[in-house]
Formats: sequence, C-alpha cells, structure tokens
Amino acid sequence: MAAHPEGAPCWVDAMFSDVEGAKSFYGEVLGWTFGESSSEYGNYTQAYADGKAVAAVVPPMPGQEGQSAWCLYFATSDVDATAAKVRDNGGEVLMEPMRVGDFGSMLLARSPDGVVFGGWQAGVHQGFEAMGVPGAYIWAEIFTREPEKSDAFFPAVFSYRSKRMDDPDNPHMDFRVFDLGQGPLLGRMKMTAEDFPPEVPSYINVYFTVPDCDDAVAKATKLGGVLRFGPMDTPFGRFAALSDPQGASFSVIDITNTQGEMPELKDVD
Repeated sequence: MAAHPEGAPCWVDAMFSDVEGAKSFYGEVLGWTFGESSSEYGNYTQAYADGKAVAAVVPPMPGQEGQSAWCLYFATSDVDATAAKVRDNGGEVLMEPMRVGDFGSMLLARSPDGVVFGGWQAGVHQGFEAMGVPGAYIWAEIFTREPEKSDAFFPAVFSYRSKRMDDPDNPHMDFRVFDLGQGPLLGRMKMTAEDFPPEVPSYINVYFTVPDCDDAVAKATKLGGVLRFGPMDTPFGRFAALSDPQGASFSVIDITNTQGEMPELKDVD
C-alpha cells in the first residue's frame, strides 16, 4: 500500500490499563478483531476491520498510567525534521523520535494550545490499511480553547492550507478545515465553556465509520460507554460522540445516512 501523504492522518492508537476490556468494547461496538500482542513492543496489539489494520491498543508503560485517550498520528517523511518544526513553532516534543524496529519511526508532541498528537515515518508499517469503511477511521477534529494557536501551528508544521466553514444557521461557530490541496483532512473546532467543562483539555477527536450510528451507540452505552452528544444528522452523516468505559473519547458516524446541504468552505485570508 502506498504511504500516506506528508501531513495526512495515518494511524491511531490508545493506551488502556484494561486492554482486554478495550478489545471487548471496541470489538462489539466497531466490529474489530485483534492480532497477537507484540511483547517485544510493549504488548502493542493491532485492531482490524474486515482484515485490514485500522488502529492499535496498548497497555500503559510503567509510570504512564492515566486517562485513556486516542492519539492521532500524522504521516511524515522525516520525524527528526518534524520534531524540529514542532519546537520551532512553539510546540513541545513529548517523546523524542524513536525507531520502532523495521515498522517505522515515531514521535509524540503537543501543540502550543495543548493538543497531543503523533508523527509516524513509515517503514514496513504504512499506517491505515483501510479508511472510511465500517470499523475504520474516517475523520478527526482538533478541539481547542485557543484556536488561533492551532491555526498557526499545524499549518506551519504540516504545510496545511486552511479554509473556514460558514454555517448560516450557526453564525457564531468557529470551525476550520485543513487540507493539503486535495480534499479536507482535518477539522478544527473552538471549544466553548458551555459545551466543555474546564477540566477537559484540548484534544483530537477521532471518528470511526459504522453501518448504523444508533446501533453503535446502543452497543456502546450497554457496555458502559457514555453518550456525550447526538446522535445527530448532518450533511456528512449521522454521528454521535462517545466515551468508552475507560474514558477515551471518540465518535461514530454512518456516512451513508446524510441530511441537509453541505456547508460552504471559504479560503482563510
């Protein structure tokens, strides 16, 4: 499979103190199956949708136990250069570039407004083997309280172009879309005090495709997940925001069930 373009979302993983619980939950909600855990790499366990690698789950390293969260990785041809760009633009490198066998090389970083993300330089592991099919990643949005910081940082690090989404029904919405000259790659939404309690940090919310949003929500809540928002019909599909039983936030979307007109995207001046 061809490598993902520079700056494109290419992989997601999450640390769970109860990996077996996470496998059971996501297996039921998203239909994932799981490979063998790799003891050589911290019991890293890949998840598959219809036989294609779409994500991974891993137990925390000693001393790193904490809130579970999904981490989105962006493709890079040079993790060292990406680390330098992160620092040059006011970000913080949380984990220095590290080679992971012949799979590739990675880094973890944090933007100036507190958004944690990863960089992945592909070796034999190119990243997502499928996107936009049931159980697979399809979209992500940066949720930030300081949008001007994300708006400057991410395009500087990954050469994104920015567009503003105009919604006549919601003139106060502050939403941008980043792209690389092709279709939209990543959203950026301003977090408001009304919608997000102060203890919720800035983060990247990942969306997984499901054949039926309401069915996925019913399965998730039955298994101890929490419905945070929705289900809601949109021009992009019917979606809902959830937290799993270990607190990791994610969204599910049925892209076959769309309602309404697509909002207009305008170039940012």
